[in-house]
Amino acid sequence: MARAPRLTESAGAVFAVLAGAGRATRPQLASLAGLSKPTVSAAVVELEAVGLAAHSGTASSGTGRNAAVYRLGPAAGAVLAVDLGPAVTRVRGCALDGTLLAEATGSRAGAADVVREALDALPADAPLRTIVVAVGDVTAPRKGGAGMRPATAKAGPVFDAVAVALPPGVPVHLENNVNCAALAELHEGAARGRNTFGYLRIGVGIGLGIVVGGQVLSGANGAAGELARLPYPWDDGLEPRHEALEEYIGARSLLRRAAEAWPATDGPCPGTAEQLFALAAEGRAAARAVVDRHAVDVGRLAAAVTAVLDPGLVVLGGSTGAYPQLLQGVRAELARLSWPTEVVSSTVGDLGTVVGAARLAVSRGVQTVTESAGMKD
Repeated sequence: MARAPRLTESAGAVFAVLAGAGRATRPQLASLAGLSKPTVSAAVVELEAVGLAAHSGTASSGTGRNAAVYRLGPAAGAVLAVDLGPAVTRVRGCALDGTLLAEATGSRAGAADVVREALDALPADAPLRTIVVAVGDVTAPRKGGAGMRPATAKAGPVFDAVAVALPPGVPVHLENNVNCAALAELHEGAARGRNTFGYLRIGVGIGLGIVVGGQVLSGANGAAGELARLPYPWDDGLEPRHEALEEYIGARSLLRRAAEAWPATDGPCPGTAEQLFALAAEGRAAARAVVDRHAVDVGRLAAAVTAVLDPGLVVLGGSTGAYPQLLQGVRAELARLSWPTEVVSSTVGDLGTVVGAARLAVSRGVQTVTESAGMKD
């Protein structure tokens, strides 16, 4: 990994502002950074000299003069975001202003090849600043304190398989996949403008992204929102089992219940959640009954979330949770058991995790460039 050049504090501040803006004139950079115009002019010269900023045309100013417009330079580099989903691996490479540079999609089994494909598509002269890998697991420190890794066998093996494809020397950050998706909903999805909400993902597994004051909460052990660990079943004479709630609400059990209830007169039983919801949308009674029951179960889980967090807004996502057909039933059950809480469907869909991971990677990438700022002052 190419090391970022040492910058003055003012140059670091201007670089961060330019990365966030994408393109800006010197007066705009001065306003956004809260610095004087001479200070910004000196910072831009410094950034241009090391390839971190570049001229990008001109813009007409309010005085009738043309002002130079700047963007990030080739030395700013790129970042990589990897979503190790339960079935699909998605990878995005982005510039430090968020511009998409490369993307690749493939199976979980071929995750390492998907990562290599995206890496090969990145500009050869763009130094890779950081990598964020989203996993369906809690993360824990490696033995000896050398970075992080998935805490359980849920994601450990696939992460190990992917790690061999990652370039050496580039910082790798692990993040929970649901937390990444919550970031995407916050900035680009159904929760835009809402600084506090819960992102409830229902799919093969279950999970909760908790956003309070515009920040994702991870908890003391990095396990905040691990709804699979809620005690279930919880009733007289019944012993809660490890992650039994996830087993009950997850997509595999949903399809199993559909198979058990499916009348022979209704033809072949749906083999996927997509088929089940499609049949329910057509008005097929058996499918509708299974989907309605699933909505009640999700509504009860949402009520548990609301009882603890009072988030005001719950965004439903995941391979089954995002179907709008669930909304009415979830809203009704939540209203029956708890206080008024808005419930909406995800608008970022399957791309939520990689979109959120890319946003996090960009933020960390900018940090790697600016963290040495002040060394030259």
